[in-house]
Amino acid sequence: MTSPVATVEVFTLTQPRQTPYLGALRPGEAVNPNGYIVRQRNRTVYPTFDRSVLVRLTTQAGTVGWGETYGIVAPGAVAAIINDLLAGFVIGRVATDPAAIYDDLYDLMRVRGYTGGFYVDALAALDIALWDIAGHEAGRSVRDLLGGGTDRIPAYVSGLPEKTMAARADLARHWQDRGFSAFKFATPVADDGPAAEMDSLRGALGPAAKIAADMHWNQTADEALALIAAMAPFDPWFAEAPVYTEDIAGLEAVTHRTDIPIAVGEEWRTPWDMRMRIDRCRIAIVQPEMGHKGITNVTRIGALAADKGIDVIPHATVGAGIFLAASLQAASTLPTLKGHEFQHSIFEPNRQLLQGNMDCREGQYHLPDGPGLGVAPSDEALRRLQPI
Repeated sequence: MTSPVATVEVFTLTQPRQTPYLGALRPGEAVNPNGYIVRQRNRTVYPTFDRSVLVRLTTQAGTVGWGETYGIVAPGAVAAIINDLLAGFVIGRVATDPAAIYDDLYDLMRVRGYTGGFYVDALAALDIALWDIAGHEAGRSVRDLLGGGTDRIPAYVSGLPEKTMAARADLARHWQDRGFSAFKFATPVADDGPAAEMDSLRGALGPAAKIAADMHWNQTADEALALIAAMAPFDPWFAEAPVYTEDIAGLEAVTHRTDIPIAVGEEWRTPWDMRMRIDRCRIAIVQPEMGHKGITNVTRIGALAADKGIDVIPHATVGAGIFLAASLQAASTLPTLKGHEFQHSIFEPNRQLLQGNMDCREGQYHLPDGPGLGVAPSDEALRRLQPI
């Protein structure tokens, strides 16, 4: 039974952290009055807490759908887009075809050039919530609505937020002892350089472990190629985000001048972003981020990847678990899926924010049971929600 959307509510959900994302502050890094820091080696702002934007859609019949997107900085921007503009075009719609609603909302601002950024993040949150409603109304999981998929996905350990290279290697070994065989470190916090970090991790984890480097869009093509060449003796699994995201020519140069697999796409919002690059660049892995794209665009990017023979390993980081569940639901249906990111420093402390049996253990994600996303905010999370 379907019922029109009656209300759209927007909230922030904030969770304190003992250690900032990517680890302790480095020299020259300081917390500003809003709780933000700038990582000196990639010049990027991060909060010292976890925060995301949640949306709750409720139909006239009382069915609830949850969505989530990034609230790392300026969550009010996403909220204003939803509250002032998009909510009025969602109320009254039924969720039988969330992709059609997504396209209608995307078209509203195309002429004005709003094809990415906060605008599409807001669309992603609404899209996830609409798919959640569709699943609940049909009594089926989102992955079943999408044609069916696996209930297990290989996971790789992402981020080693310790102060020293030796401690980071010990942390990686800790997860290896718990059944994980694939890992990724961030080059901006590899204090002795990416090659030394790769050497340390290879020595700690052994020759069979997969070890990737997240280069955080912080190099020219020549700089990226030099760093990749220095890491090459230690058998990198892939190099992620090697050049500035705007530098398509630089990405083209890197992908054609190294044999190390190159992974990109976390920051893309739509399949159009992918289409601008795939004919020029020798991309090995695409990394769709659910919090930026929504279920509709993740599945479209996955279909495009399959058509081009590109592997899919989705990205998933800061969040309360709603968009992670959505990512797993959609990813499980993709033909060239090879794994999924596991941000343990966020997933583990935030377990109490979610109800449902989604888990990551022994090197695998275990998808949640039940209709829709299979998860919802816990009572603890509901108490922490702040209307915005």
